[in-house]
Amino acid sequence: MHARTLFDRLFPQGHDIRFEEPFFSGTGRNGETTLAVLGTQDKAPISAALAHRMATEVLRVVREHPGRPLLLLVDTSGQALSRRDELLGINGYMAHLARCLEVARRRGHRILGLVWAEAVSGGFLASSLLADACYALPEAEIRVMNLPAMARVTKIPLARLEALSVQSPVFAPGVENYRRMGAITAVWDGDLARHLAEALAAPLEEDPRAALGEARGGRQLAHRVANRVRHDVP
Repeated sequence: MHARTLFDRLFPQGHDIRFEEPFFSGTGRNGETTLAVLGTQDKAPISAALAHRMATEVLRVVREHPGRPLLLLVDTSGQALSRRDELLGINGYMAHLARCLEVARRRGHRILGLVWAEAVSGGFLASSLLADACYALPEAEIRVMNLPAMARVTKIPLARLEALSVQSPVFAPGVENYRRMGAITAVWDGDLARHLAEALAAPLEEDPRAALGEARGGRQLAHRVANRVRHDVP
């Protein structure tokens, strides 16, 4: 789906979104609500410069439009894998983006994420996954690390990881697996404007992802372990 087609479906009351390839930002109107919109397209790798541009836009919205809901539409193949970005400290730039989103949240901005194309690795972890709730289109692609890379990092044989990916969504890519783990609140199909309106109207609650992952059978221990860490008496 082209980005402009997505905007038309999300914002039937109109939108004003500007492109600075591959970055875009602006506003969209859904019912009576005006949202700040920012994101990327064409599977853009998140470089230090792009992470800084996104963070700057988040802070601009916080400064100029207090309380305005923020919709993240980040299409990314992950963090930029270049020597230049590593020397610039891309990890710090991505952490800065994550901190700016937290500043927006604490200032009263509802933050929604929508995976509309591809969401991979750190580019996803430091943006849409940090939203109050993250949704996805059914045709989207989500993964944090492919199995060959996971095998290299963990030293677990690839064949073993492939077998585990059949049994557990933790090891497998795909929208449905991330929904089962609770990372994706729901999959939006059909009337995207209605789905967005419902997400905006939903009550804010404590981060439900661990509980969703347990209820959906995707993460059996995370919720219980987190509760023990919070509440057990030493």
